[in-house]
Amino acid sequence: MGILSSMYTGFSGIQGQGEALAVYGDNISNASTTGFKTARPEFKDAVAKSMGGAGSNGSSGRGTKLGNIRTVFSQGTLSQTESPTDLAITGNGFFVIDSNEGRAFSRDGSFHFDKEGKLVTSQGEKIQGFQADGDGKITSKMGALSVDRAVLDAKGTQKVDLFANLDSRVDMSVKFDPSNPDKTSHFATGVTVYDTNGAAHATTVYFNKVDGHNWEWKAMAKGEEIEGGTPGKMMQQASGKLTYNDDGKLSEQSMDDSSFNFTKGSKPNQKVEFNFGKDIAKGGDGLQVTQYGANSEAYKTVQDGYTSGTISALKFEDDGSLAAVYSNGETVKVGQVALAKFESPEDLIKLGGNKFKETRSSGQPTIGAPNSGGRGTISSKALESSTTDIAGEFINLMQAQRNFQANSKVIGVGDELMNEIINLKRT
Repeated sequence: MGILSSMYTGFSGIQGQGEALAVYGDNISNASTTGFKTARPEFKDAVAKSMGGAGSNGSSGRGTKLGNIRTVFSQGTLSQTESPTDLAITGNGFFVIDSNEGRAFSRDGSFHFDKEGKLVTSQGEKIQGFQADGDGKITSKMGALSVDRAVLDAKGTQKVDLFANLDSRVDMSVKFDPSNPDKTSHFATGVTVYDTNGAAHATTVYFNKVDGHNWEWKAMAKGEEIEGGTPGKMMQQASGKLTYNDDGKLSEQSMDDSSFNFTKGSKPNQKVEFNFGKDIAKGGDGLQVTQYGANSEAYKTVQDGYTSGTISALKFEDDGSLAAVYSNGETVKVGQVALAKFESPEDLIKLGGNKFKETRSSGQPTIGAPNSGGRGTISSKALESSTTDIAGEFINLMQAQRNFQANSKVIGVGDELMNEIINLKRT
């Protein structure tokens, strides 16, 4: 009977609009939820029967039903915070979480470190990322991001880089005397060398020009800091040669010896490489240490040793890597946040707690570093706000309310017509 069918049709509309109200209400209730993505109800019509035979276009509708609740993954506004462990994603991607429900994914970056030094969510679930090796190099190994090195061990100097110019106009009649190096060298520059125990030692590199294109250099340390050295005298620990072309560029370099033997229990025969740049013979430009007709001058000296230190701060870099800043001034990467990308993120299912889980329809996640392979970038001291538009959701609520009322009218009219039919016998 058509009248009875119309009442069921109106009832399906009431059910559908009631579910739509629940979706819009959920969006509004999560207007302040970090990383929340709004959802929208998607309806489809229901067909009861065909009015004709094969090939007929006539059909009778039987109302509507909720086909899907789709999550809309639009970009949320970034809100600045004061916590360095607050992270926000701009672009595609999800944080990877080792949750109680297994591996989960989230856009909520309100993290902190627990008592074990692991980066966790507000529920205490561990954030996954790429681990760093002992030298601070990010590897492809996945695991919970944590800070395990509260103390950074001392490192003896292994390499010294010098940036300078050596004056081509010096008086070559001056000959180097190791017993009086300050007055018999053409140029000298100081560098701090750390022994294997992390103790700093002032070392001086002396330069002497031997002919038009060649220089000799000698690295000397204080005798009282060298095993078997004479206090008050400088002791040679390394030496080498530099060769220049007619343009004043370094064409070749060599190191004759390097063996530092500091006192007080440090490792003997410590080898320190003195580097003057990539010379022309090795395919370089030879411009790190030049020989021009200008005053000798050291622009910069860099060495890779340091004393021990304790963690003084933690910070996230723009590439999502977590760096530990130590009291000795060194910064060492301890890991990198991983981001997961899905082919169809709209098909992820919500787990609650700002988490999603993969489904067959969403596809498997492709996990990699931020800002790679189409993944977004990460900002520290920021959180992604909810994408709920309050004004838009209120309009949706009013529209759903009107639709609800209209469908209730369909049931009311059907009921009146049914009463008329029942009353036919009485008349």
